[in-house]
Amino acid sequence: MKPYLLILLLSLLCSKNSFSQDNRRVITTGIPFLLIAADARSSGLGDQGVATRVDAFSQQWNPAKYAFSKTKSGIGLSYTPYLRELVNDINIGNLAYFNRIDERSAFAASIRYFALGEVELRSTAQQVPRIASPNEFAIDLSYSLRLSEVFSMAVTGRYINSNLRIPTGIADASAASSFGADISMFYRSEEKFYKDFNGRWRGGLSISNIGPKIKYDDVGQENFLPTNFRAGAGFDFILDASNTIGVHLEVNKLLVPTPPAFDTDGSGNLTPEGQQAFLDYTRENEFGAIFSSWGDAPDGISEELKEITWALGAEYWFEDSFALRLGYFNESQDKGFRKFVTMGAGFKYSTINIDASYLFSTSTVQNPLEGTLRFGVTFNIGDKAYIEY
Repeated sequence: MKPYLLILLLSLLCSKNSFSQDNRRVITTGIPFLLIAADARSSGLGDQGVATRVDAFSQQWNPAKYAFSKTKSGIGLSYTPYLRELVNDINIGNLAYFNRIDERSAFAASIRYFALGEVELRSTAQQVPRIASPNEFAIDLSYSLRLSEVFSMAVTGRYINSNLRIPTGIADASAASSFGADISMFYRSEEKFYKDFNGRWRGGLSISNIGPKIKYDDVGQENFLPTNFRAGAGFDFILDASNTIGVHLEVNKLLVPTPPAFDTDGSGNLTPEGQQAFLDYTRENEFGAIFSSWGDAPDGISEELKEITWALGAEYWFEDSFALRLGYFNESQDKGFRKFVTMGAGFKYSTINIDASYLFSTSTVQNPLEGTLRFGVTFNIGDKAYIEY
């Protein structure tokens, strides 16, 4: 038997794909950990970050924001425990660095590492087990350019490695790898005076993880990367020099095919027509799906709308040194049923920012991050940059 790692099950638990119920058409992809919020600030806002204020962790959400950073450079390190209700050795680590090259441009690099703990391999209960440590990681490089006083764009290249195979000594039992790319843009208006306060608009859009399918051996099924569309908007209520409240809305949609309605016989097996539909689905072009995925749901527009998730978030800053955050994330019951409330806080002292967040599930399906604290620390390096954010 081919030594596929049962850890693939855990991989599915990392995203919306894990919550498939009955025969609902929940979209599945490979490398779903790329969609997990890897930093505490964004997770405190309901897992959103495409149009929020720039920070060191903008690489995952929208690196175009780096062109508006008020600091010259920064390093961010975050830690996310995972599935703490079941195990204690599955974690996500994130390390990011950015540097503003000049008044208009910046570059950034990051690595996200998903450790799936230790797995004991044995043929019998009495056998001394071998220990395997499956893992996945992604290395990103991005370049952002401010095209005007209020608008910037960025491109990102990504190397992805997924080592989810049980080592057996077989030649093809190796890690799978692929490449991806992101395109993103960011809008940040000038500060404007309103009747009782000043305000500033923000907007962002990105398409992430554009790339070829990934598979674990020459005869295995090819898996789509989690190509994702993300768009958001926000507004800062600048009440006075000490108090600012930002409100944000973000929507997401996977740009991969919706599984068709597979025909089955009375025993639950695929009919010849169902087998052909499955083959057509797995063979669909990953780049063409970026466009076709907006209208390929078998139930039409009503099902397409169910594939869009949305998040609301609010962030309060006092003296630019203390922050409180609140967020809500919503997903259709038929497409994953992730619904949760998040809370977070941030503290800034000198050049160091510390962030933490917590998640409460509001659906009947338990979230893998239920009951876990997420932490992040940022070191701001160098003098103030060219503009304030």
